[in-house]
Amino acid sequence: MKRLLNYSIFLFISLITTQALAQKIKTVKEKTRILFIFDASQSMNGKWEKSKKIDVARDFLIEMIDSLEFEHGVEMALRLYGHQSSFPPQDCGDTKLEVPFSEDNAVIIRQTLQYISPKGTTPIAYALSQAAYDFPESKVLVRNIVVLITDGVDACDGDPCAVSDELQKKGIILKPFIIGIGLDRRFQKSFECVGEFLEVSKEKDFGGILHYVISQVLDKTSMQVNLLDENDEPKESDVPMSFYNHTTGKLRYQYMHTMNTMGLPDTLFIDPLIPYDITVHTIPKLEMDSIRITPGKHSIVGFRAVQGKLKITSLRNSMLKNLSCLVKKNGDIINVQAIDYPQKYLIGNYDLELLTLPRIKIDNINIKASETTVIDVPQPGMVTVFKPTYGPCDLFIKQDGKMIWVCALDSRELRKTLTLQPGNYHLVFRSKTAHLSHYTKKRSFIIHSGCSIAIRL
Repeated sequence: MKRLLNYSIFLFISLITTQALAQKIKTVKEKTRILFIFDASQSMNGKWEKSKKIDVARDFLIEMIDSLEFEHGVEMALRLYGHQSSFPPQDCGDTKLEVPFSEDNAVIIRQTLQYISPKGTTPIAYALSQAAYDFPESKVLVRNIVVLITDGVDACDGDPCAVSDELQKKGIILKPFIIGIGLDRRFQKSFECVGEFLEVSKEKDFGGILHYVISQVLDKTSMQVNLLDENDEPKESDVPMSFYNHTTGKLRYQYMHTMNTMGLPDTLFIDPLIPYDITVHTIPKLEMDSIRITPGKHSIVGFRAVQGKLKITSLRNSMLKNLSCLVKKNGDIINVQAIDYPQKYLIGNYDLELLTLPRIKIDNINIKASETTVIDVPQPGMVTVFKPTYGPCDLFIKQDGKMIWVCALDSRELRKTLTLQPGNYHLVFRSKTAHLSHYTKKRSFIIHSGCSIAIRL
């Protein structure tokens, strides 16, 4: 009865722990932080169609705030520039984070926007550089987005392109969105290097721009990776894949390639704002750089990954249970393969070096599609060497009349057991206390498969 009670308590605690862990995993989600950089320079007082630019831009941003207010995992902040100092004179440091990132701050952002009075200059590059300090550190995965709303270019001889590029390379922000309000066409190209430029030529265009930016910011896009076999069909699978942010070089996603229940490559949902370098960890690996995913559209990326298998076998010989094999391609070691395990490789020719004593080298082993190439290792024998005293001792194998060095025996040991491939061997030994080469001792012996011998020097 006592044992049953203890078991019941154990099950209860395990259930609670499992539920708590599952809840923790469920609640750890990606966070999106959106910093709005809003132009409050003097030019925003200008007339545009039926209203002032500042009024149109303010209404647009408030509508965006309304759309994002109740989105789970989204935090917002507001930075203004050109709103503190009148022009002239020109104040190129006129920018301020008016509303920092926090939850449930949409009301404060709306109130702040209502009381903006455009008056100053346009320090876009400086405002962008200061935005780097607006994003607080986070222990969870975050996407830092900048949405810049402006009607003009930088007026302070700054370089917004260089600033944006540096912030993206450091991983501080993703590629910004720049919304241009009534911007002269000759200035629009200056923003294309900053981020994705979206022109609002008429007030009625704001609705479409609004929905586009929100969908880009919030929606992940579906994609699949096709690993093609010899018939160019996506049938290869069970290979790890790494997705790196091309701009920062940092790992973004890692998946094990999987076929779904319909026998097709499983669908992945990834951030479309990031250009990716994709590595498929076949042996050798396959890579593709600067892959851009089209938002809202299912994308397919294909790799020709025709594979076969290589198996090193020893007929379960216990003397070779820890044997490893160096697999080389173009002279480079690409894998250290264990014995009796069929390992996948891309089709082609490989060189093998079995770490037996002595080593066995086999060149130009051809791996064929959907086939297993088997390499049988000859059954070894064993020798136990007894030395009369401490001293240097080296082992050679005799091949084609030449002595090929195999290994050195530890001079501090009097007894050594070796597992050797069949062949004719030769030992060379000299006592540590002997000071003449004349006292060198030599001994030849033969190793047969499956046999053990003892050699006394």
